[in-house]
Amino acid sequence: MMSNNLPSIIEMIETLALISEDKDFLTRRYLTSQHKKVNQLVADWMSVAGMKAWQDPIGNIVGRYEGHENGLPALMLGSHLDTVVNAGKYDGMLGVVTAIHCVASLQRQGKRLPFAVEVIGFADEEGTRFKSTYLGSKAVAGTFDLDTLDRLDSDGISMKEALNTFGLDIKNIPQAARSKNEIAAYVELHIEQGPVLEDKNLAAGIVTEIAGATRLSVEIVGKAGHAGTVPLNLRQDALVTASECIVKLEKIAKASANTVVTVGEILIKPGASNVIPGNAQFTVDLRSTENSVRTKVENEIQQALQEICTKRKTKLITTKTHSAESTICSKNVINQLDDAFVKSGHPTYFLPSGAGHDTAAMSDLTETGMIFLRCREGISHNPAESVKMGDIEVGFQIMLKFIENFKPL
Repeated sequence: MMSNNLPSIIEMIETLALISEDKDFLTRRYLTSQHKKVNQLVADWMSVAGMKAWQDPIGNIVGRYEGHENGLPALMLGSHLDTVVNAGKYDGMLGVVTAIHCVASLQRQGKRLPFAVEVIGFADEEGTRFKSTYLGSKAVAGTFDLDTLDRLDSDGISMKEALNTFGLDIKNIPQAARSKNEIAAYVELHIEQGPVLEDKNLAAGIVTEIAGATRLSVEIVGKAGHAGTVPLNLRQDALVTASECIVKLEKIAKASANTVVTVGEILIKPGASNVIPGNAQFTVDLRSTENSVRTKVENEIQQALQEICTKRKTKLITTKTHSAESTICSKNVINQLDDAFVKSGHPTYFLPSGAGHDTAAMSDLTETGMIFLRCREGISHNPAESVKMGDIEVGFQIMLKFIENFKPL
């Protein structure tokens, strides 16, 4: 997989993993100096691979390899370059650098296709900084919500301010949108982030659908008081209320098939050992492969939380911070991926994705598909994230075969 004087895929992964806001672990959020540095590095690799590279108005980095003639519709490949806090090094990045190597292989062979190939490193898929996911892919798909520009990060900096500091003009964001006749399909290679492929002893699989997701920010307002003087039956304890709510969330999700719920953040105020908590804030991440089920469970959650707060005489404030419909991948793309697996000598296996991906946002623009690669123990969003070298080679082979034989609708 070494070509055109590019570092190997694994060398690229290791280099990207060093560009972090934290010296002891990998964190790279949207519109930071580390984001800018990664974009420049990836643009350089794109150029070496034979692409014309540019940064679009939302901060995505894009490279284009022309087809038989200039201006043809493009098969777009890629993933995201941002990370969660204390991240693994393969999530997102593997899909970008593998796609670059596929284009480098085409260039080395002097091969031009009846369509262009574009590689994109999306700027923000995780939503780590502004609590709104798919910012880069939504801008490309033409579904970017301009209201998110007023979102604040943990330092009180708005997305609008951060874009300006980064050197991007918010007036140009609509120009990041691509038209349906420009992009023939979008295909993303990504680690599975789950244990299924490893359990099946398979290196790779084809994604059939992507679970929908709803994220809520929940605030419980109680009354702070002295830990020694207020009797238990007279308390309005925000933390105890939140604790009961969280346990109830799990029970609700367990009662619905193919549904998971996660509370990943919790903040208690005032946060002193001898003070009854007067305020508790937590996040809710709800996912299901069926939109109707997710909507039903969301309504059940809202009702249950309100009942608990009423019983405990606390106030409930909920805000929906993210909502994404479940997405069915294109049958045409799935069939062509199936063919690429067979022609590469690898067995095909079909599976859904419980995690969200830029592919979901891109489905509003074009046909989409995904290749999953096995990751050790299904671990992701964790420094222990690990992928076998042999599996990376398999992903590269399948992706290249898919590109070389791709037939737009």
